[in-house]
Amino acid sequence: MKAYVLGAIALAAAGAGASAFGAGQAAPQTAPQTAEAPAAPRNPLLTETQTLFDGYVASGKMPGIVGAFGVGDAPTQYVMAGRQGLEPDAAPVNEHTLWRIYSMTKPITGMVAMMLVEDGKLRLDQPIAEILPAFRSMKVLTDPDNSLASRPAARPITVRHLLTHTAGLGYSISAKGPLLKEFERLGLVPFAANRQVETEVRKTRPTSLQQFADRAATVPLVADPGTTWRYSMSLDVMGAVIERASGMTFERFVQTRLFDPLGMNRTYWRVPSDRAASLVTNYTFVGDRMVPLDPAATSTFLDAPSFAYGGAGLVASARDYDRFLHMLQNGGELDGVRVMKADTVRLAMSNLLPDGITFAGIGGGTGGTQAAVPMGYGAGGSVYLADRPGGPGKGTYGWGGAAGTIAWVDPGRRARGTIMVNYFPAERWPTRTDIPAALARDAMRLHAR
Repeated sequence: MKAYVLGAIALAAAGAGASAFGAGQAAPQTAPQTAEAPAAPRNPLLTETQTLFDGYVASGKMPGIVGAFGVGDAPTQYVMAGRQGLEPDAAPVNEHTLWRIYSMTKPITGMVAMMLVEDGKLRLDQPIAEILPAFRSMKVLTDPDNSLASRPAARPITVRHLLTHTAGLGYSISAKGPLLKEFERLGLVPFAANRQVETEVRKTRPTSLQQFADRAATVPLVADPGTTWRYSMSLDVMGAVIERASGMTFERFVQTRLFDPLGMNRTYWRVPSDRAASLVTNYTFVGDRMVPLDPAATSTFLDAPSFAYGGAGLVASARDYDRFLHMLQNGGELDGVRVMKADTVRLAMSNLLPDGITFAGIGGGTGGTQAAVPMGYGAGGSVYLADRPGGPGKGTYGWGGAAGTIAWVDPGRRARGTIMVNYFPAERWPTRTDIPAALARDAMRLHAR
């Protein structure tokens, strides 16, 4: 992460031992385990995973963690440990606790875009300029390290390109030099860190999704569309495409076509006041100490966003995200309610990359994933192209979030997993390897019974 997000972390670090946390507020510390502290319920079935989670909290690696794991249509198994924050009286975490899922928003945006493909309102290889005319004459950087000099793009950006990060768009979290300065000048920062950072970002950020997309179209691309995989703000631009193609606001379309039918009643672009007590604090680290970066009580996610960020804007519970994955695992249906056709789900979770393009993985700090097997990219998430020994099978689809969240669905084995934590950087602890290993040990033990 960089730019505004790094600035937020620096602010937190600067205040770690000073008065930046407010009069009478204690300095940050690792999570103490006291007799008075409330406790999350223990899972008697997934004992290896429970022990791992308990150890994370007891050793001060994180205040709390929740996992939601399911196989077939058996009841979801929740594994929980710790609390919503470091305060001794913080509430224990549970399946309804709210977490910033950041880039785990991308698969949701990708799937609702595929609903419009299913409806015949979008086509995978349709130029987005047919929907957003500002993208009709895109340019490509010729000297990105030194200037914004550009040339005409070789081809138009398509819906497929946006879904798979092959549009050539950049991203404020990874850009540098002149391109980063241009993103910041135009307010193309679709990411919320905390209220301090938001105060600065909102001075330049567009106030609507359509304005965001129009400004994004004025910035040169980092590569010709369809020529390389480059993590980007393409799913935020996709939100504007969805808005135009559907005839309703992006957030309303998502609510109407996905959240409401699936009963995802604790997933928000803005946490309502009557659910604020369920929101966790997001932390960063100063040495080995956890420092509140976005305190729950004053979180920027309690405020209305500038617009709905399709790439990183949602807060959700483990229970809700599990329902989203369960629907994908079942081929578009859950509890007798169908939200997508099975063929649409299979297509969305297949390798949609343009011919000749590969995806080699990306670091967890961006919400991405890396694996020891070939991977492709589907609608807003990575796709395993082969079985991973001792791990997920071929066809596994998923993504993660910048604050450590992880989610995947293995349709071949009809299995899924969601892991909720909130701290920067996501790769601080090896949860993305530790937790699947613990689940595998649990599976072996249960199979041996």
